[in-house]
Amino acid sequence: MSGVAACPATPGPLAVYVGTYTDGTSRGIYRLTFDAATGTLTRPVLVAETKNPSFLARHPSGRFLYAVGEVSTFKGAKTGVVSAFAIDPKTGDLTLLNQQPSEGSGPCHLLVDHDGRKVLVANYGGGSVAVLPIDADGRLRRATAVRVHEGSGPNKGRQDKPYAHGIYLDAAERFAFAPDLGADRIFIYRFDAAKGTLEPHGAAPLDAGAGPRHLSFHPTGKYLYAINELRSTVAVFAYDAEKGSLSRLQTLSTLPEGFAGKSWTAEVAVSPDGRFVYGSNRGDDSLAAFRVDDGTGRLTRVGHAPVGGKDPRHFVIDPSGHYILAADQGSGRITVLRLDPATGLPVLTGAAVELDKPVVLLPVPAC
Repeated sequence: MSGVAACPATPGPLAVYVGTYTDGTSRGIYRLTFDAATGTLTRPVLVAETKNPSFLARHPSGRFLYAVGEVSTFKGAKTGVVSAFAIDPKTGDLTLLNQQPSEGSGPCHLLVDHDGRKVLVANYGGGSVAVLPIDADGRLRRATAVRVHEGSGPNKGRQDKPYAHGIYLDAAERFAFAPDLGADRIFIYRFDAAKGTLEPHGAAPLDAGAGPRHLSFHPTGKYLYAINELRSTVAVFAYDAEKGSLSRLQTLSTLPEGFAGKSWTAEVAVSPDGRFVYGSNRGDDSLAAFRVDDGTGRLTRVGHAPVGGKDPRHFVIDPSGHYILAADQGSGRITVLRLDPATGLPVLTGAAVELDKPVVLLPVPAC
């Protein structure tokens, strides 16, 4: 997911699933309701007890939900896990269907393809990406493809080896893109949904020590935005959908001018109308806002907004495009920011709920 729910919606209640780290008081996946008419959140309710569900994705049918289990071992093997859940259509509660190895330790990101046939997962600790088939009943099968990255970077504390931090598909789902924090590259693969394969198709380099973390495509499909964790930058790429190639156009800092502390980025998202790009800063504890040039995809800094908590690990834009919900891992809060339609700047509303170590938000539109 890019951080933007794709389904148009009128303001109203929106279900949001929340993944957490479970080494504190949280116990798994929670569910809350966001009301875009009032800008308020309900108290999170536990809907599935599972270990470290640090990223979530919904099946296009709306019947199933998939979660990584960010662990280093599963059933005695050095791998994380991907869990399949059935969604109760009345209550939104989750029932575990089955689990499969992610084929690498510490899985941190996943998605479901448009046809609902495959889960693609990125393994941070394993430095790898994998494809898991989905059966008609929502259950997962063993991986049909595993690709292990190569490379390292100058930051010896964080880049001693590959660390795959995400996996994304272009609009046509012909190519997959895996930002690797350790290798300072976005690895590109040809994706065959029918066969469940990933074939190497090159890579796009980032600045040495950048540490690419997450990606977000522009709604036009012409541009790709990469947020770089270690250098606190966002890189702009032009995307050639026919060739499956990326050409870097620009790199900008996500931090306020003069910032002198320690900070690391986390999430990046493009607004539903394609006018703005947002990135989260953990340390500065802000959202950076950029305006998109219609003709070139390049960015211009708009400003920064405090998130009302510490360490904004993940955030999403609600389907109406009016609000941002931020998961503030360090302070155990989910906060609400309203987006100024003219400037694109987020503004804290004061609405918030408490939940220990929230790390991912998955809005579920009613359509």
